[in-house]
Amino acid sequence: MTEPATPQPAQKETLSGLEPWQVGELPPLPVARGLSFLGILGPGVIVLGATLGSGEWLLGPATFVRYGLSLLWITTAAIFLQTIFNTELIRYTMYTGEPALTGFMRLKPNSTFWAWVYAIFFFFQVGWPGWAGASAGAIFYLFVGRLAGSADTPLVYWIGVGTFLACILILLFGRRIERTLEILNWILIFFILGGLALLCFAFAAPEKWGEALAGFVGFAPRAGKFIFIPEGADWFLLSAFAAYSGAGGVVNLMVSSWARDKGLGMAGQVGFIPAAIGARKVNLNHIGARFEVTPQSLARWKQWWRVAQIDQWLVFALGAMLGMGLPAILYTSFIEPGRDIRSAAIAAELSAAMATRGIAVFAYLVALMGAWVLFKTQLDIVEGMVRSMTDILWTGSRRLHKLADGDVRYVYYGILAAVVVWGVLALRLAQPIILLQLGANMAGIVFIISSLHLLYLNTHLLPKELQPPLWRRIALVALALFYGFFVYVWLMGGLVPDFDKGFLFNIPQYFSSNP
Repeated sequence: MTEPATPQPAQKETLSGLEPWQVGELPPLPVARGLSFLGILGPGVIVLGATLGSGEWLLGPATFVRYGLSLLWITTAAIFLQTIFNTELIRYTMYTGEPALTGFMRLKPNSTFWAWVYAIFFFFQVGWPGWAGASAGAIFYLFVGRLAGSADTPLVYWIGVGTFLACILILLFGRRIERTLEILNWILIFFILGGLALLCFAFAAPEKWGEALAGFVGFAPRAGKFIFIPEGADWFLLSAFAAYSGAGGVVNLMVSSWARDKGLGMAGQVGFIPAAIGARKVNLNHIGARFEVTPQSLARWKQWWRVAQIDQWLVFALGAMLGMGLPAILYTSFIEPGRDIRSAAIAAELSAAMATRGIAVFAYLVALMGAWVLFKTQLDIVEGMVRSMTDILWTGSRRLHKLADGDVRYVYYGILAAVVVWGVLALRLAQPIILLQLGANMAGIVFIISSLHLLYLNTHLLPKELQPPLWRRIALVALALFYGFFVYVWLMGGLVPDFDKGFLFNIPQYFSSNP
């Protein structure tokens, strides 16, 4: 009896049961000069837009007001490691034209197993419309002129529902959904970060700027020492802050789907997800296409790789550092230290503090910025989640192709409809800030698994010439260890298990009371 033949390297991608990649030619990088070069970028600006919502506008300020700016060191470490993670996701997509989620499904034990694992991750991290709910607090302040109280809960709920449905409406129009998000996020970056910078220059003392800069390396000038972890730390908050410094878990995984729809590398031969209204039918291949490694293709690859580096390091990483640092300076300039500002009105806390100083005009401007940032984050999160679930189903089910007659929009918008129904119901379950913290901590678990998964993927399915160098492999392991620490102390309540503080021992209280 003969032994079965060992699969050739080109067929390693079929071991989980998915079809092999097609073979094509790596297209040349589009010619772009000056500002037109921005048109080649895209995934970085979209993930940055999603980044500016929960971590930078909610969890970060809550952390800095309570514990001080020295904890900005967590942001430095998180964004550095996440940027490497993002570029490695894009590496896979540029070679195969597939999202990394499809790549994960190509690994053992089988595609169905990994499809369910990541579908569960998506649901428990971003299946809650907490950003729309938090945005409702800022919108309430804009129209009423005060923080929402317990008596205002029904009205705030309906504002949150309206905000959530507005996100859905935007996704129905246009030609290419990724391009719609890209344009909206360029607007967000220029106006929000620019506006925050002007407000910081106008109202923050010079020493506050110095305190923030020192904080990025963990130094507290007032204390005259490095403070990496504060005494009596609330690990539920700190672990959530670490995960949402930068993008966070499945939000990072969305980068490769946006890179696919942007057409980076081989993704230009695969197709994209079009909008439901105003767009023609586009055939989105359920499997990717690789290229043969030749001197010519390697030269083109280096050009595409350079674009991915610029997109992530100069747009995402730099923007995320500014997006965390500027609100940190502003919040700690107006709100007294030590306060716990987590509540249904957290998005309007800064506006209320500014109003008490007699600068009501700027208070309303900040509330408007908060409402817009959180609305845009909810838009990006909803779209990214639905897109990723669509990729999973479109890859794993041939039957679905027949039912949809080859039109991916039926799948995408079918999932979106289910998300709408769930979102309207989920807004009633708990305070948005609690849901966001739970989702953020789930992101830490996602990082632990997906970083090691990605390391295996890019070192086993990609040609040797395109595999990540040693330092990048070490960085992916460091990412897993970094978030492994925060997940452990969140679940246990500290390095030594604490039955009074550990989440694992007190799960019911997080759904029955305020944080």
